[in-house]
Amino acid sequence: MQEPGRPALPIRPTVPVPSNVSPTEYVTSPVSDRRVLGASKALPPPMRKIGLNDKLPEIRKPVGHDDSDSDSESEDEEMVKGVETLPDSTNTSRRMPHMHNIHEGYRTNVPVKMDLYHGHCRMSGTHVVVAENHKIRIYDISFQDAPIYVLDPKSAGMKAGEMKCIEFRAGGRYFWVGTSNGCVFEGDTHTGEFTGAKPSAHLQTVTHIFRHADSMITLDESGKALVWTPHAQGEPIRLSNHIPRVVRISEKIDYAKCVNGMLWTAHRKDRMNVGTPQSVPVIRVYDILAPGCVARNVFTTSHAGPITCATILPSDPSHAYAGHEEGFISIWDIDTPDRYPVCVEVMKVSTTDVLCMEGVYNRLWTGARSGLVTVYDISQRPWQVTNSWAPHNGMPVVKLQVDPFGVARTRRLCVLTHARDEVLHFWDGMLSVDWMEDQLLKHEQSFSTFRDLNVLIMTWNCDAAKPEHLSGDPANLELLQDVLTSVDSPDVLVFGFQEMIDLESRKLAAKNIVTSLNKKHEDIGPGPEKLGGPYKKWYDRLALTIRLTMPPDCPYVCVTADSLIGLFQCVFVKVSERVSLKSLEVNSVKRGIGGRYGNKGAILSRLVIDDTSLCFINCHLAAGQSHVRSRNADVTSILEAATVFPPDQSSKPVAYVGGGDGAAVADHEIIYLNGDLNYRIDQRRDAIINAVKLNDLDSMLNHDQLLKEIKYNRGCRLRTFTEGHIRFGPTYKFDRRTDTYDTSEKRRAPAWCDRVMWRSAVPARVEQLHYQRYEANVSDHRPVSAAFRMTVKSVRHEVRDKYRQEVEMRWAKEEQRLLDVLVSYYQSRELV
Repeated sequence: MQEPGRPALPIRPTVPVPSNVSPTEYVTSPVSDRRVLGASKALPPPMRKIGLNDKLPEIRKPVGHDDSDSDSESEDEEMVKGVETLPDSTNTSRRMPHMHNIHEGYRTNVPVKMDLYHGHCRMSGTHVVVAENHKIRIYDISFQDAPIYVLDPKSAGMKAGEMKCIEFRAGGRYFWVGTSNGCVFEGDTHTGEFTGAKPSAHLQTVTHIFRHADSMITLDESGKALVWTPHAQGEPIRLSNHIPRVVRISEKIDYAKCVNGMLWTAHRKDRMNVGTPQSVPVIRVYDILAPGCVARNVFTTSHAGPITCATILPSDPSHAYAGHEEGFISIWDIDTPDRYPVCVEVMKVSTTDVLCMEGVYNRLWTGARSGLVTVYDISQRPWQVTNSWAPHNGMPVVKLQVDPFGVARTRRLCVLTHARDEVLHFWDGMLSVDWMEDQLLKHEQSFSTFRDLNVLIMTWNCDAAKPEHLSGDPANLELLQDVLTSVDSPDVLVFGFQEMIDLESRKLAAKNIVTSLNKKHEDIGPGPEKLGGPYKKWYDRLALTIRLTMPPDCPYVCVTADSLIGLFQCVFVKVSERVSLKSLEVNSVKRGIGGRYGNKGAILSRLVIDDTSLCFINCHLAAGQSHVRSRNADVTSILEAATVFPPDQSSKPVAYVGGGDGAAVADHEIIYLNGDLNYRIDQRRDAIINAVKLNDLDSMLNHDQLLKEIKYNRGCRLRTFTEGHIRFGPTYKFDRRTDTYDTSEKRRAPAWCDRVMWRSAVPARVEQLHYQRYEANVSDHRPVSAAFRMTVKSVRHEVRDKYRQEVEMRWAKEEQRLLDVLVSYYQSRELV
């Protein structure tokens, strides 16, 4: 109601007004005098009149938008934004690439220690030089654990401060060290002596030393750069009497790197559009080796964190790669006419900061704040993560260096890492073991025997239905029997249920959440002993039906069973197969409410049959028509969780792939994934209903979100999975006890939410026998089952060892060929 004395809100006129009415009169004049805006003679649309205390209307939603199924919690879109563009890590090897026994001259467990904040190191062949505080230690990792020389400038009669940086000269024998009082010293790794010194070369702390060809570059805090260039090609630089060229750069820089003879520098504070999501770092580049060089500012093409590292890939010398905080890598074209870099692309490769990076032959190695060393194959899009491991017990990897001198001198490509545990580790840059394991797989038929097993998987979102609700309609009464008899003599039975409790009941959901939070890890067992409530009822019904339906001469036993706030999974196997089973484990991944609760997530079971590892995943992904990104993020978190299971110490390593030990999902040779994946159909509800009536499945499948993600989104983690051809109607959402799709007020569009997919390291070893829907109507979802013929292997280890010896001999020749190519690159770039 209008307040007394308060003027009424203006109302849009229904007729045009004369053109001579003033703007002021337009606001206060009667309806008939209001003038029309614009040149059009069309009348304006009617305006909604809202009183003083009237309720505001609801916000309009886009056509087809359906959030009615979504979780009650608000989704953090920034958490899932960009996840699908990250490099694909589903086929990652987690094997640590140690320098192994075929690398003579390298000892893999040399305890070389270096202080994190005061230590600096460089490697040349088997020599490692560590400059720390006021002393220099020289190691020969092929000779002994202790340093072979310890150099102290004070003992040599030289006044020196704290060691701040180190770099080798061309040839890899002599090294330069910069100190806090501006001195530069030169030492010899062969004799353990100082061979030159330049006291007070700088007036400030020497912060960086770089080498390009025969030239050396030293930087200090004040922005003074000294360029030390030999008087003649091949002539060494004599520190004591050489006069360097002085170049002024920015003072107190936070980052500096010599890339292809150009000096890249940056300050953390230099950002364009600071405080906005589109802020980009400013990188100042100097042609430092050219007289009279002038700085040029270059920028990334899109948002990236401050630059932390940069490198060139030997297999792609026309581009440079820069690592940034916030998990970004920028790609730069350095093959330009004026040699100044131009940013080509910015990619997000990680959810954590990229701290260090090196180009190692044809792979990009990065060290992250998460403690992982990650190796990328950048020859395809999205980039493939070929290797990933935590070398320093999860501590941030702060230094990563490749040794070009070792390629020419020792014919080995070694990579050094350093982290907060203050220990140096040495890695095989050629990833030899991975190459040999890949070759061994090609001969697997020769040293293995194979047999077939039948696997039956059922998935169903039962919408809190209890076993006793399977009544009335014959399709309800005979559901479990129909599933069990859908394939002859299944050896493995897997049942995956979702929403066994009413997730819309806050009291019941809260009770289950508290129970799951209080459940101790040691209480999680592989069997049904710990089950309770509806989970125990369904397990009893399944066990009884199996006993009554299946032939009495082949009984079954439950080997794993677990629950997670509505999710339930149990695995049965024939008693005759129980003896061939080992390494049974079960665990869960929570994805609801930012990963804190299990109203969304997955239950995972691991088992090894003979020498083949299996992983069964029953999952429930984020709901909602428009939440495709959230579903993709859920899948990524489930498939790429670092340690889902305890490492398998009992099985031979041949049971797993990629050098894994069974701790991660990707370690398993065969993976089955089922559940309420919640991917929808991007069409209007009426169009879908008409297509269902006409049995026009193809027109709907063309708009299925999951199939579109697999086809068009290169970062979708389900691209490596296979799904059988769908020949049944959408399984969601029905009115209970009817065959009618949702007629409630929300009128959700039908969709194939319930799916079964699989992935096999050897695709030919899994064949789908059927993929079908059942018509039990006690839930708003229809049950789905899939049957497979699966091939498992048994390895004859004695024969395999003989093949391995042959592969090692082949690799020795292949490695030398690859090293010849790498030596040519380093020599052409004058990096050795």
